Amino acid sequence: MLDLYDTRTRPAITFADLRSFGDRPALVTGDGELSYADLAQRVDQTAEALGDVRRLVLIAGSNDIDPIVTYLAAVAGGHVTLLVPGDNTGSLDALVDAYDPDVVFASHDTGWQLRERREDSAHDLHPDLALLLSTSGSTGSPKLVRLSHQNLRSNAESIADYLSIAPTDRAATSLPVHYCYGLSVINSHLLSGAGLVLTDASVVDPCFWELFSSAGATTFAGVPYTFDLLDQCGFADLNLPRLRYITQAGGRLAPGKVARYAELGRARGWDFYVMYGQTEATARMAYLPPDLAVSRPAAIGVPVPGGSFRLEPTPECADPDSGELVYSGPNVMMGYAETPADLCLGSTLTELRTGDIARRHPDGVFEIIGRKSRFAKVFGLRIDLDDLERVLEADGMPARCVSACDRLHVFVTRHAHAKPAQAAVAEHCSLPLGAVHSAQVEELPTTTSGKTDYGALERHAQVLGRRSTDERRRGSSRATAVADIRDLYAELLGRPDATADSSFVSLGGDSLSYVELSVRLGDVLEHLPRDWHTRPIRELAEVGSRRRWRGARLETSVLVRAVAIILIVANHANLFTVYGGAHCLLGVAGYNFARFQLSAGSRLSRVRHNVTALAQIAVPSIAWIGLMALLTGTYTIETVLFLNGLLGSDTWTVQWQFWFLEALVWTLLLLTVLLVLPGPDRAERRWPFGVAVGVLATGLALRYLLVGVEAGPTERYAPAAVFWCFALGWAAAKADKLSQRNTVSLAIAVSVLGFFGDLQREAVVAVGILLLLWLPGLRAPRPLVIALGVVASSSLYIYLTHWQVYPYLENDYPLLAVVCSLAAGIGYWKLSRPVTRELGRLLAGEQGARS
Repeated sequence: MLDLYDTRTRPAITFADLRSFGDRPALVTGDGELSYADLAQRVDQTAEALGDVRRLVLIAGSNDIDPIVTYLAAVAGGHVTLLVPGDNTGSLDALVDAYDPDVVFASHDTGWQLRERREDSAHDLHPDLALLLSTSGSTGSPKLVRLSHQNLRSNAESIADYLSIAPTDRAATSLPVHYCYGLSVINSHLLSGAGLVLTDASVVDPCFWELFSSAGATTFAGVPYTFDLLDQCGFADLNLPRLRYITQAGGRLAPGKVARYAELGRARGWDFYVMYGQTEATARMAYLPPDLAVSRPAAIGVPVPGGSFRLEPTPECADPDSGELVYSGPNVMMGYAETPADLCLGSTLTELRTGDIARRHPDGVFEIIGRKSRFAKVFGLRIDLDDLERVLEADGMPARCVSACDRLHVFVTRHAHAKPAQAAVAEHCSLPLGAVHSAQVEELPTTTSGKTDYGALERHAQVLGRRSTDERRRGSSRATAVADIRDLYAELLGRPDATADSSFVSLGGDSLSYVELSVRLGDVLEHLPRDWHTRPIRELAEVGSRRRWRGARLETSVLVRAVAIILIVANHANLFTVYGGAHCLLGVAGYNFARFQLSAGSRLSRVRHNVTALAQIAVPSIAWIGLMALLTGTYTIETVLFLNGLLGSDTWTVQWQFWFLEALVWTLLLLTVLLVLPGPDRAERRWPFGVAVGVLATGLALRYLLVGVEAGPTERYAPAAVFWCFALGWAAAKADKLSQRNTVSLAIAVSVLGFFGDLQREAVVAVGILLLLWLPGLRAPRPLVIALGVVASSSLYIYLTHWQVYPYLENDYPLLAVVCSLAAGIGYWKLSRPVTRELGRLLAGEQGARS
């Protein structure tokens, strides 16, 4: 049995004698509790499995019992632990390649597995070395922080001291374990005999607060972005009677927000601790006593117990009470590691130069006023970028500022702030307006530790300064490189944090942004793989550049979507008669659902993707139909709320005009509810094609039960009766093998035949879905590809608005009626685009909270 205090054969260990806390709850999950005694037993068993030979153990971190047990066992057994993000395969693989660990503990399809890569160790490990962490939450970087057993223990003790952590406390794991801040919560609470409530849910998820309350949690930690999410989810109105304190670190929180949360805490009976730290100091270096949070919200406070600060004079600071903040204490790291050879090194530091410029107030309280690396020189002027951000924030325009290409670049998340922020910066810095560039991004990039990723913003700024959008649209005549595609993703998705390991799906892409990006990628790639949306950027770069004479690439789903909406409008405007376009669009919707909504990572990510997609369809639709109902009185409230199929007439009326949207909205809503459940989610991941076929069979059974083989005049538009069209597209997207495609082809023929009693209409629907199944894409003249891409992107809006356009022209000028209908829909799409993007950002923004 392994004693966690045994130092006779192991290095000095950092935590507690777990058994001394007996039956007290140590780890609490939604499925139950694990006592300290049981935790100690599991740690012993895992330590025995790791063996007596001291080795380098890589652990894919997650807020689950198994990785935490393995982490405790590795540290207790004297091994060196390398903690990496458990949800980032690229990061894990990169660090495995860079450091060649002896043991890897990671999650696989069958669960968590301990994989021994060798029985002994390939490394010379320094006796004091206990833990390796990424320097700043970056993924895959080979530069690691080397931490000793003393570092871990001393910092855990000081945190437990100033927070007064008691055995009755229970901390919810609101931050990832591989991040030093999140790990410090685990270390300090286990040291104190307190409990940990394990969850990977975001603070915007109701299930987070349900578990928080049911488990009796008393505290949680947050980075600045966490508090943005708390504002969104109505945290101030939550009833949390057991909440004792909240901690904040991981970057500067706006003073106004610090004061607001401190005042809220005073009113509700909990404390608000602002803290300051770096991975290089194990976690924490300073904290602001809660009684100062309202009166001194801009301060970082005083050094943690056992630590001290001094100020090193710098050229930027003439004030003797200001300078670079230098920290000393037992939690200062041993040094950095950039290769496995560095793991044998001892401590190379006695103090830590933080790189932050600070001011010491007469009462000994410190305040960060800037950063040495955050000064830029533009037009001969030395500019404090942190000060600029404070000025903009005070003006109600949160922004991030960087310097690139001899210009200042200001990034905002709201389109309305772009021009005012540019003017404010130019005026504040006495710069010409042309020296300042402002741009909107979907969300400000952060590292996995929750801090602003200024490196990503600088790369994005260099792209904006290096070449205009028009230049990029003309395509590239040279070989496609990773950076070129990354820049394209950053621009069109508004995600400057895109990396070579990012994919369209991982960056939150949806069917709306898919069309434009696929057209632009097809313009520069030799060919666009069928599964390009799930491939990392670095893999797409290997496809090769487009040859000019071959035209541009057009995705089949884009083609079908564009042609279908044109058919719909042309039919209604009496230009010609070819029916089936709307049912074909349902198939495209199912196809895109399977490719995007079912490609997201976790179950919660899938649900968020679905909610976002649903909102981006429902909100502009309800807005337009509701406006027309108010202005013209044409539509009833049932139509506005997509209830006509349930409550409307059995005969065709104008209320049936939006049947397609009603069917799509209710289908997406039903599938979102199903994906909330663990069972359906697990089944779809394990048997994607089998589940798709099962959904199709269910849809067909429902159709035959309700309407038989041939549907009536309005039955063919009822959501339940047409669900099988959506399911056909879903099955087509999941059919990867030849046998599976043959199966779906047969299903298309069987299901479509006879439904309309119109062979021409049935042929249109069948051909459209068969094209999705068998033809990934084709080459076409670039102007045609661009035009079809615009029509496909705005198809929802064309469908919405054309009912109010074509009737005025259909009798005398049917072609003009079609053109004007398309133009009106494209115009509504352009006007709605900033709103729907902002809506998508707000709904999907919680994904970044896992920092």
